[in-house]
Amino acid sequence: MKMPQRILGLVAATLLAAAVTAEAKDEYGTSKEAEAMVTAAVAYIKKVGPDAAYKDFTDRKAPFADRDLYVVVYSLEGKPLAHGQNPKMVGKDLIDMKDPDGKEFVKERVELAKSKGKFWQDYKFTDPVTKKVLPKSAYCEKTGETAVCVGVYKR
Repeated sequence: MKMPQRILGLVAATLLAAAVTAEAKDEYGTSKEAEAMVTAAVAYIKKVGPDAAYKDFTDRKAPFADRDLYVVVYSLEGKPLAHGQNPKMVGKDLIDMKDPDGKEFVKERVELAKSKGKFWQDYKFTDPVTKKVLPKSAYCEKTGETAVCVGVYKR
């Protein structure tokens, strides 16, 4: 009788752990969700025009802000045209901005947009949920003379 109870207890503990892990994952955005948000943002720009879209992205209007996911649009000169985490960045020349490791991630992003069109880029940035600097991967698509990006934090 002890063995089946032990197995039942082990199964229950495993299921509980899986449920807690699934719940924790739902707290943060995924790579697939980032790609989907970029696709939706590009379509939205085409539908409503850049000015209205960039305003909505910066104002964090759904579905363009979700948990730790948000849209950033850079000109190919390195100026944010929309920034879903920090509206104060919009219009500033950030081409020489570096992450905490000294990586010129904006310059790299612009070059990747020009050469690849669609890409993933790794760098470090402040997580809006935890306020900690974390490794991050951004998915970006070149649209006209811009790069539309959404990043996921690596936890």
